[in-house]
Amino acid sequence: MLNISETQIKSIGDVLNNPARPLKERFRALFTLRNIGGAIALQSIEKCFQDESALLKHELAYCLGQMQDTTANPILVRVLEDVNEHPMVRHEAAEALGAIGSPEMIQILDKFKNDQSLEVAETCELALERIKWVQNPDSTNLSDNPYHSIDPAPSTQVNNVVQLKTILINPKETLFNRYRAMFSLRNLRSKAAIEALGEGLKHGSALFKHEIAFVLGQLQDEHSIKYLKSSLEDYSENEMVRHECAEALGAIATEECIDVLNKYLNDDKRVVKESCIIALDMCEYENSPEFQYANALVAVS
Repeated sequence: MLNISETQIKSIGDVLNNPARPLKERFRALFTLRNIGGAIALQSIEKCFQDESALLKHELAYCLGQMQDTTANPILVRVLEDVNEHPMVRHEAAEALGAIGSPEMIQILDKFKNDQSLEVAETCELALERIKWVQNPDSTNLSDNPYHSIDPAPSTQVNNVVQLKTILINPKETLFNRYRAMFSLRNLRSKAAIEALGEGLKHGSALFKHEIAFVLGQLQDEHSIKYLKSSLEDYSENEMVRHECAEALGAIATEECIDVLNKYLNDDKRVVKESCIIALDMCEYENSPEFQYANALVAVS
C-alpha cells in the first residue's frame, strides 16, 4: 500500500464523488484509489455507484475487479442484482466478480447467466468459467500477459496466429475459448495478431467485440486504428463497442486518433461522448513530457 494518510485518501475520494469536477479528474481519482487500495478507497468507490454516469460506474466496477479485494464482492453483487442499472455497469460488475474469483460467488453468477441482457448473461457465463478454471487450471504454462491485467479468461498455450484466429471468429466455439484465443493473440503483440483481432471486431456479440476493442487499446499499436475507427464511426454498432473503441483510440494517442475522437465529442450516446472526453485526456497524457520521461526511465532501467 502507498504511504498516504487516511485524510489524503478521503480527499481523493471526494474528487471521485464530486459531479461538479471534470470527468477526467474523477477518473484520475478513481485510478489513484485503485492503486492505493484498502477499506477507505473501497468505501469511496462504493459511494460513487450513486452517480448518473454509466461510463464512470462501469469503470468503478472494473477497478474493483482489478483490485482483487474480496471485500468488494458484496458491492459488486448489489450492482449486478440491480436490473434497473445500465447493462454495461452490471456486466462490468459480473466480470469483476469473475476477476476476484471467489468460489462463493458461483451461485450468484449462475443466477444471472440467463439474464434478459445478453451482455450480462454472457459475462456471467465467462465469470463462471473463469472461477472454475482458477480452481482447476488446465495448465500453468500459458503465454505471458505483458499488461498484468486480470483478464476475463486465461490465455492458451497456442501461439499460432492462424489457429487462434480460427477459434476467435468461430461462433460454434464457446465464448470462453474465443476469449482465451483473444488474449493469446494480444500477448503475441505482432502485426498478424493485431489484424486477426481487427477481424474479430466484426464478429460476435457486443460483449465480445467490446473486449476485442479493449485488447487493441492495451496493445496501443497504430495498425489497429483503422479497425477501431470503423467501429466507432458505425452508428448502428452497440454503444458498448463504440465506447471501448473510443477509449482504445485514446490509448494509441496519435494525431489521427485525436482527430477522430474530436468528431464524437457530441455523440448522441452519452457513454460514447464521455468516452471521447476521457480518451482525449489519455491522448494528452500519452503525449506529455512527463509520460515521455517516465517511458525513457523504464527503457533504461
